[in-house]
Amino acid sequence: MKNGKTPDPNVIHPIAGYDKEIYVKPTITNPNIIVGDFTYIADSQFESHVTHFYPWSRDKLIIGKFCQIASGVEFVMNDANHQMNAVSTFPFYTLEGWEMEPPAASDIPFKGNTVIGNDVWIGQNAVILPGVHVGDGAIIGANSVVGSDVAPYNIVIGNPAKVLRKRFDDELIGLLLQFKWWDKSVEETNNLVADLMSCHSLALTRCHKLIHFPVIDCCISGAFAPDFYSALLSISTSHAPPHNGPCVHRSAVSSVGSHTSGSFHRSC
Repeated sequence: MKNGKTPDPNVIHPIAGYDKEIYVKPTITNPNIIVGDFTYIADSQFESHVTHFYPWSRDKLIIGKFCQIASGVEFVMNDANHQMNAVSTFPFYTLEGWEMEPPAASDIPFKGNTVIGNDVWIGQNAVILPGVHVGDGAIIGANSVVGSDVAPYNIVIGNPAKVLRKRFDDELIGLLLQFKWWDKSVEETNNLVADLMSCHSLALTRCHKLIHFPVIDCCISGAFAPDFYSALLSISTSHAPPHNGPCVHRSAVSSVGSHTSGSFHRSC
């Protein structure tokens, strides 16, 4: 609880006195747009960012929880497509006066639902093309045009969007996908916030398994939470190598509620 308030996914304006950032879910009127709790957009409305989406459209836009959508992002839906297996791509059938019946549905490209996972950050002015699936924890760079699927915890940039790198190694990505912090209760998530915004607990998990984790080289000291560390370890593989001695050096350790704070240094 902050300032006497509990996070509420059903409020529209989560920042008092500021209307250019909204939680998306409570604003949705189109039944074919499904958005999870706490996903926000840096704008005062959302549905205008979903284009070529009509009452007769066959596809859905599905967005998970805790996604962060920057201003200018566009979700292009399947009805933007034109017939490409004929001499002309011009849609005569949609305009008055032209002697053309609508083509068969099979003649129009259709790529299915557009699905965005949980905790996905979509940068400013990015374009998501029809039928794309973006995995949990992915990052879409600003001005990117995404026309193919993005794996969980990958960073993609450019036009067409290409993988820049993975955020973490495959084993740690697997642990996070099993942990699914976005499915925890508000209370549980609030207790994990310090760790979700820190790589210290990830460093501890990596050290315990005696596997090098270069991404957290920058994390030399700070607070860490045994609860989060233990939770990740509890879903790790049972055949992990044994821990042969301490992998972190802790100093000035003090207990704060259910968390422990102090400094540590990687030694594995």
